[in-house]
Amino acid sequence: MNLSMKWLSDYVDITATPREYAEALTMSGSKVEGYEIEGSEIENVVVGKVLSIDKHPDADKLVICQVEVGQASPVQIVTGATNVTVGALVPVCLDGAVLPGGKKIKKGKLRGVLSEGMLCSLGELGLTVNDFPYAIEDGIFLIEENCEVGQDIQSAIALNDTSVEFEITSNRPDCLSVIGLARETAATFDVPLRLHTPQVKGSNDGDDIKNYLKVAVEATDLCPRYTAKVVKDVKIEPSPLWMRERLRASGVRPINNLVDITNYVMLEYGQPMHAFDLRYVAGNEIVVRRAKNGETMMTLDGVDRTFTEDMLIISDAEKPVAVAGVMGGEYSGIMEDTKTVVFESANFLGNSVRRTAKKLGMRTDASARYEKGISPLSTMECVERACELVEMLGAGTVVDGVIDVDHSDKTPKTVKLEPDWINRFLGISLSRDEMVKTLEALGFTMDGDQIVVPYFRIDIEHKADIAEEIARIYGYNKIPTTAPTGTARGVITPRQKFERTINETMLSLGCYEIMTYSFISPKYYDNILLPADSELRDSVTIMNPLGEDTSIMRTTTIPSMMEIVSRNYNNRNPYLWAYEIGMEYIPAEDKDLPDENPMLTIGLYGNDADFYTLKGMVETVLDRIGTAEVDVDPCTDDPTFHPGRCAVLSKDGGKIGVLGEISPRVCQNYDVGAKVYVAKLDVNALFEISDSEKTYRPLPKYPATSRDLSLICDDELPIVQIERAIKGAVGKILEKVELFDVYRGAQVEKDKKSVSYSIVMRSDQGTLTDEEADGAVKRVLKALDKIGVSLRQ
Repeated sequence: MNLSMKWLSDYVDITATPREYAEALTMSGSKVEGYEIEGSEIENVVVGKVLSIDKHPDADKLVICQVEVGQASPVQIVTGATNVTVGALVPVCLDGAVLPGGKKIKKGKLRGVLSEGMLCSLGELGLTVNDFPYAIEDGIFLIEENCEVGQDIQSAIALNDTSVEFEITSNRPDCLSVIGLARETAATFDVPLRLHTPQVKGSNDGDDIKNYLKVAVEATDLCPRYTAKVVKDVKIEPSPLWMRERLRASGVRPINNLVDITNYVMLEYGQPMHAFDLRYVAGNEIVVRRAKNGETMMTLDGVDRTFTEDMLIISDAEKPVAVAGVMGGEYSGIMEDTKTVVFESANFLGNSVRRTAKKLGMRTDASARYEKGISPLSTMECVERACELVEMLGAGTVVDGVIDVDHSDKTPKTVKLEPDWINRFLGISLSRDEMVKTLEALGFTMDGDQIVVPYFRIDIEHKADIAEEIARIYGYNKIPTTAPTGTARGVITPRQKFERTINETMLSLGCYEIMTYSFISPKYYDNILLPADSELRDSVTIMNPLGEDTSIMRTTTIPSMMEIVSRNYNNRNPYLWAYEIGMEYIPAEDKDLPDENPMLTIGLYGNDADFYTLKGMVETVLDRIGTAEVDVDPCTDDPTFHPGRCAVLSKDGGKIGVLGEISPRVCQNYDVGAKVYVAKLDVNALFEISDSEKTYRPLPKYPATSRDLSLICDDELPIVQIERAIKGAVGKILEKVELFDVYRGAQVEKDKKSVSYSIVMRSDQGTLTDEEADGAVKRVLKALDKIGVSLRQ
């Protein structure tokens, strides 16, 4: 935001220098990036009056001018300009003058004739025809302003304003306006603020806006308020110097009186405005609605835009005429022959404007303001101000009446004033009256102990916000330095302790921690042989990716681990034992953002790594986090893993992970010539079933009893099912069940295997008798018989 100090003086009186002003506003919370004094590069350039023009004796294209410059005698200047006339007022560079860019002018001879200076064009003064529309692009600047001969050119053409550049944070959209910064200035310097209520005379001829326009707001959720007025008998001409000067100092190019008025109001109040040429509004009807998919319109910048149904547009009875809050259509603007205009002062939802501007690749002054949030309560005052300026400039006749479609919530926000809390919070000692004075200077009002937040302060929500307002105006540099009181006790949460345990366990097992990007290429899913109809291919797409290789958010961490494995293998690293706790992003139907699921992913190759190494790592992790026994079942339908060498971990029917050997075809896709083993565990699920409580168990008082069983079963029967049956049958007296032999061969039938278990039993109530131990064995054999397992004979 560039602020014209001359414009600011309409609202507050300050005597500070630009440097003092910049420092004071920065300290009160409005950061100043810098300031620039217009015309400061220009030296010794004055207004001159051409007294006579004579031909150069030795040059057909040069003339000799005698120019009065307020000195005892005229100066003689030789020029090649053809537009200079006797009696014209012109900028004159005297001997020793300096122009923008450091160009110096000295007297000298041109073709043998003394020239004591130079006549200037607009470009040489750093100006354009937009600043002075009556001037010509190529030629001497013939001044038509009311000025005196010999007057410094800066004051003569109002090139002496100071422009202060502010960096406005996103939470203070009210400061994207002259009035907003004037309010900050008044509070900072403790001076009165002069505000002006627009006054519009109107046509008073019986004409009414209803004869010209109808407005319908269909998308009231995206457009809380739409206010419009009509101006007839419009006269398009340049704006007066004072308006052009203020626009120029604010970084806005003057165009014509009607367009300049909309820009002037936007800068003054922070409320974007648009002026429609009523000729191009079909049916004299404005409809604020969502666009239809595929609708198109050429915007004022000459680019065809295609809309989607989530975009808000302004249309007439037939077609779109503007992108709401962003830019008007090609034929919605003001033209030289415009006679009737509609001034639009509307409020659009910031999120909607931001999404639309981003999708269309457009960013304008209007969209930048709407994105940060604007109160709907400002639309009426701003459209009245625009019409007041129309009457002030004689740019047309304001038709009586106004259309105001208002669906906004006008209930003001309130926050309780708590002086004692604020003083403790800030470490200062202010009275309630002093706090109230500060708040009232910023536009707040009081209703008993309740602070009524002004409509333009959308950032105020809590008492801490009020404390910040008081602190910044009081002065951060005045708040005394105090030592912290009380005690600080930092305690990690159970979740942090849990994840720290996992990290420490993996490191103790000899694994390196890695970190990978969460965004991947869609091709990665092909590399791990993910089926075309897999739900995991439904990924969140990044709107502005760095490239195709980083265009989606991953739904599985396995491709990321395989990328690390491939990089290490192809860089001749003989082995890799790595792990990562990384996020998977699963799209959620009922919300905009995906579910973020943390996963522990382990990847191994080389260094004698095999399935059992990986299995042991997983079991160690489960043991360290205190997780009760989990179910392990074979997995044969996951194409990423080797069939028959993959297992799924579950608990109470819920899947908590998978581990196994990666399919050779997947390894081939990653150019890995070694066997790779990967496990993926759901960290959230592990946390739910973990138990960090440690309970004391005394040493056993009574001896243990063991029984060995050799069993025959189908070769395909998983060992885990046998162990489940044994554990369930023995019950509480079971201390340990251990598999110590597996045999396949001639001494057993084909497609059968022999498995041998050692069952250790112990009671904490007394020594187990043979009858109790034998009874447990009988229960085991009965339970095993149900799953097709018998005692080997």
